[in-house]
Amino acid sequence: MKRDEHADSPGTTPERMKRKDYEAELARLHAELVKLQLWIVAKKLKVCVVFEGRDTAGKGGTIKAITERVSPRVFRVVALPAPTEREKSQMYFQRYMRHLPAGGEFVIFDRSWYNRAGVERVMGFTSEAKVRKFLRTTPLVEAAIVQSGIILLKYWLEVSDEEQTRRLKQRATDGRKLWKLSPMDLESYGRWYDYSRARDEMFAATDSPHAPWYVARTDDKRRGRLNIIRHLLDKIPYEELPREKIKLPKRQKRGDYVDPDYPFKYIKEQY
Repeated sequence: MKRDEHADSPGTTPERMKRKDYEAELARLHAELVKLQLWIVAKKLKVCVVFEGRDTAGKGGTIKAITERVSPRVFRVVALPAPTEREKSQMYFQRYMRHLPAGGEFVIFDRSWYNRAGVERVMGFTSEAKVRKFLRTTPLVEAAIVQSGIILLKYWLEVSDEEQTRRLKQRATDGRKLWKLSPMDLESYGRWYDYSRARDEMFAATDSPHAPWYVARTDDKRRGRLNIIRHLLDKIPYEELPREKIKLPKRQKRGDYVDPDYPFKYIKEQY
């Protein structure tokens, strides 16, 4: 298991990053992500990134920061709902495998097959026998994924118990975030150390040379997002492709075009 190399040493609590500094660095990293996108498409690379972590650790915000300036046809986010009855009867990995990237794709799993070792285990949705089987099998499955030519990166976002409490209380009073606060979140909040034990055992069983876990502290969401983006850019070899200078063509003349005689239905301007 590897802690984010770009984060400060354990035990330190750096001052939260200012928005101005964050946005400036994020803009620079966005430009690098666009270069990476062009390289992935040109070279038909296959990239799969798994995001796991505690509730409120910032997975959604990190994924949004990665994808907001790139093409959704190349950077594809997979956030699966609860399995259907049919999917429950399948081999466990089956519903995840169909979403793995083809050439020229960058797939992000917002939670993944590791649900079995995390929420399913802690909340009692699966048996210990199935969890043990999962922990034995996963390194073999991930070895096959990597051997197929897929670049696999696994991130665990870690937030302190104090910060998690603050964020959950904020969600309860912020109308924009109420949808993020489910009965499951409240139930899991009380099981902090059950999740800690499940995480530790998951790391011990599935942290491998071909698919290591990378851990990023996200008490400061801005620093956490930047650290993760910088890290994945470092882990995926790419080059800036040469591009021709963009020159806009001349716009055609009006010719015989006449503005329509019916009114457009403009929305009411309230701002």
